[in-house]
Amino acid sequence: MDFIRFSDLCAAGKASGKRVFIRADFNVPQDDAGRITEDTRIRASIPCLEMALKAGAAVMVTSHLGRPVEGQFTPADSLAPVAARLGELMKRTVPLVANWLGGVEVQPGELVMLENCRVNVGEKKNSETLARKMAALCDIFVHDAFGMAHRAEASTYGIAQFAPVACAGPLLAAELDAISKALANPRRPLVAIVAGSKVSTKLTILKALAGKVDQLIVGGGIANTFMLAAGMKIGKSLAEPGLMAEARAVIETMRARGAAVPIPTDVVTAKSFGADALATVKPAREVADDDLILDIGPETTARLAAQLKAAGTIVWNGPVGVFEFDAFAAGTEGIARAIAESPAFSLAGGGDTLAAIAKYGIEKQVDYISTGGGAFLEMLKGKTLPAFEILQRRSQA
Repeated sequence: MDFIRFSDLCAAGKASGKRVFIRADFNVPQDDAGRITEDTRIRASIPCLEMALKAGAAVMVTSHLGRPVEGQFTPADSLAPVAARLGELMKRTVPLVANWLGGVEVQPGELVMLENCRVNVGEKKNSETLARKMAALCDIFVHDAFGMAHRAEASTYGIAQFAPVACAGPLLAAELDAISKALANPRRPLVAIVAGSKVSTKLTILKALAGKVDQLIVGGGIANTFMLAAGMKIGKSLAEPGLMAEARAVIETMRARGAAVPIPTDVVTAKSFGADALATVKPAREVADDDLILDIGPETTARLAAQLKAAGTIVWNGPVGVFEFDAFAAGTEGIARAIAESPAFSLAGGGDTLAAIAKYGIEKQVDYISTGGGAFLEMLKGKTLPAFEILQRRSQA
């Protein structure tokens, strides 16, 4: 996909003295007192900001935070904690500007943060009037918020239509490069892990991947539905019996290509759901009517780990068991460590997946960790996201 990269503009000296408007993703978790509890997204934005400052640009950055009501700003909606944390990380003062649509005073080499963009009336509906006001503030628009790449809003899409130049920041470009490497021209075998509580939430992803991958590993409640589709009993485990036909269709699509959806041969069960529940390992064919399947068993884990270690490319979205409870975490840990040890190019995304990666300390062994949740899933479906569509169109103008 062709699009203008901000890094190329900076390298060519085309950002020097220019007004640069960066759309970042600072939608970070906060506690009841408004304190930031996890700052990964803020840290991820810094390379783009530093790139712009080093290039001699006058830099404006904004983001949404939370779910404010448009036109009704409250102190809880403020990016003030983000500006303070960004200043600490970058070792500089980051002024926060309110009511910025009428104009922003910023000089080359300076960085200012523009208050929560989602408070602006028309933001979510991609108002052309609002988008044009934003575009008038800058010479270059930089989209660097992959977590918002699947949403066409005024600060992510509309401004890209009307700004003199629209380009992708390093974070956004890296996401597209990684996903393209994993899915467009992968090193084989290509193995995808798709796990979660419901088939319905990831059915389109499963269908899309079934036509591309060599092995499709399913986990969690999704695996339970596939077990039902294979004629196996799952007791009182979480599943969607109404989607067994869809699960069978995915299995058949894979089989027609000479590929497979590995069904667990052993599982870890309990009679109740909780951290203190007694875990029992048993063959998958021996699940009792009152059993809850909460993890894959050691035999299944070893078999899947061997496949992952022999893979050329791995795409991972979702833990295969209730890894939050130690008694039911062995499957997810086994999968995680196999990915870490595999020579394959590995790409991981999704909130629970990132939590598992952090829990087992394998961040440095995963080749690319996506910062986007919904956007990552949309890309796995094979969709062209609004952010890339408009940037590609602008690059050809």
